[in-house]
Order: sequence, then structure tokens, then C-alpha cells
Amino acid sequence: MWILWTIVIGFVAGVLAKFLTPGDTHEPQGFILTTLLGIAGAFVMTYLGQALGWYQEGQATGFFGATLGAILILLVWGFIASRRQTP
Repeated sequence: MWILWTIVIGFVAGVLAKFLTPGDTHEPQGFILTTLLGIAGAFVMTYLGQALGWYQEGQATGFFGATLGAILILLVWGFIASRRQTP
């Protein structure tokens, strides 16, 4: 059941991150990529939060952390994509 919950939270976090992040031309598209974006955001914020001391070992981030992680991924994605197109 936790896998289904992770997918649902990942999808909602990914959609919210795509909605809050500026720009729309270089973002991942589609249901599967949006879900993976949210799940990856949760992993990024879990490890970043543990490194910064926000979470203890074994703790995972919640919905807001997953959304912030997905926003961070989208900002980095947009930065890399914009640099690749600039001659």
C-alpha cells in the first residue's frame, strides 16, 4: 500500500511543482514523468534534509518536502536546458 501512496504523493507533488515553477518549454511532460519528478523530489529533499540536519537517519520527507525537492529539480533542469540552447 505504501507504493501506491508514494505514487499518489509523487504525482501531486510533481504537478504542484510544475505549476509553481516558472517557464514551460523545457519541463518534463506527461503523467509518468510528473510522477517520477515528485518521487525524485522526495528523495532529493530526504537526503538534503538529512545532510542539513532537518531529518534524522531513516526519516523521510513529507508532501511539502517532496514538492520543494521537485521544484529544485525543475529549476536545475531549466537552468541546464537554457544553457544548452544558448550559443
